[in-house]
Amino acid sequence: MLSRTIYATVVSLALSSALGAQEPARPPVPQIVVSATGEVRVSPDRATISIGVHSRASTAAAAAAQNSQKQRAVIEAIKARGVPAEQISTSNFAVIPETIYDRQGQAAPRTPSYQVTNTVTVDLKRMDQVGPVIDASLSAGANQINSLSFSVQNADSARRAALGLAVSKAKADAETIARAAGGTLGTLLEVTAMDVGMPRPMYMRAEMSAQAADKSVPVEPGLETISAAVNARWQFVPGR
Repeated sequence: MLSRTIYATVVSLALSSALGAQEPARPPVPQIVVSATGEVRVSPDRATISIGVHSRASTAAAAAAQNSQKQRAVIEAIKARGVPAEQISTSNFAVIPETIYDRQGQAAPRTPSYQVTNTVTVDLKRMDQVGPVIDASLSAGANQINSLSFSVQNADSARRAALGLAVSKAKADAETIARAAGGTLGTLLEVTAMDVGMPRPMYMRAEMSAQAADKSVPVEPGLETISAAVNARWQFVPGR
């Protein structure tokens, strides 16, 4: 009797499995997928300046000595404008021989001069220091302003605001799509956030003489754009 009961149970389970396997696959849940971007404009509160001294002399030692003297004067002038030493760093130092080659191959190559470049990067946390630092550097002997860039020190709040705008835009677009398709927007299934843009540096490059510092350098940082994007999926509820 016990064996018959076990056999009947096995047969019942097998029949249930077979019937379940024959059930048609459920159609996928219709979804609406939307991407959107939010942007916030903010005033930059940080600037980075690349300031260089370029020198040339008949020997590498002479060119380096001249260059070092001028760059020390430039650094001291920057410090005198209220910039602490920890915000000034050497970013490049190069000695380049200017070698002349005989195209006819009748004379040995010669190096009549050497170029030396020393570049410092100045990180400013006060926007009112930008113009004075450039002026002071040029007056002290700098002859290269390689770049000037603006940024935002703490962009978290602006980034979150941009994310909020992106989500609102995505939901509004999804609702529009749902209505146009004859239904409504259902449950939010997934939302993925990613930063797509931080303030872009504004670069300026020039080789200047000390006389250029007679007129104060005008600096207009303008506004920076912080962007954020989201990808979101909602369930689509068809209309009845």
